[in-house]
Amino acid sequence: MIDSQKVILVVDDEPGVRKILRRCFEREQFVVQEAADSADTLHQLKTHNIDLITLDLNLRNEDGLELARQIRQLSQVPIIMVSGKGDLIDTVVGLEVGADDYISKPFELREVVARVRAVLRRYQTDDDSAAPAVSPPDTDSVYQFGDWHLNWTTRELLDNNGDAIELTTGEFDLLSVFVKNARQVLSRDQIMDLLKGNEWAPNDRTIDNQVARLRKKLQTPEAQTPLIKTIRGTGYLFTVAAKKPE
Repeated sequence: MIDSQKVILVVDDEPGVRKILRRCFEREQFVVQEAADSADTLHQLKTHNIDLITLDLNLRNEDGLELARQIRQLSQVPIIMVSGKGDLIDTVVGLEVGADDYISKPFELREVVARVRAVLRRYQTDDDSAAPAVSPPDTDSVYQFGDWHLNWTTRELLDNNGDAIELTTGEFDLLSVFVKNARQVLSRDQIMDLLKGNEWAPNDRTIDNQVARLRKKLQTPEAQTPLIKTIRGTGYLFTVAAKKPE
């Protein structure tokens, strides 16, 4: 269960939209803060413990994407971007700068709540007693692929210098699926089946979003071939076999 007292920051320059979302979230027992511009948003982020932000991309006289970048410099708080219908380019860029999901206007309130809960579950720390969402390939906790080391015990991804790369819970679990099934083409349905033990409920769009973010984090200047390759009409292929470090 998600803590009913999670705090959501609604960022929108339209008071009517903020009012609608406030009432919607408060009915679901969330605590709601509001902001109308970037200055107010950053102030709220610094003075309150915010668990999730809904961010309108089209703030009056301001760039919502730039605000998302500023938020990411301060915090890894989950962000759900709200965009006008047809703003596909802005949506893609938004995901690249660190948004976790997006919703197009006009939106259904039930969809908004469902997406908020899904993203919060993705970030929720697993119970110590909970079974891991993805089983490792065998009893060894560390596997190497390319210049990377994935440690299931500490749930860390390390680069060739031993530096940890920050991954969300969803990103780590998805990468674990790929490593476990390296050099096998996986459809989106297969990936969702392999992730079904996790508390967050993935769908086609969340899988695609997570893959895009993983690719960005795993990309290196020396890489000739992407680690995660899109197989058109089928799904994805993790191109490098995992092995035990020597």
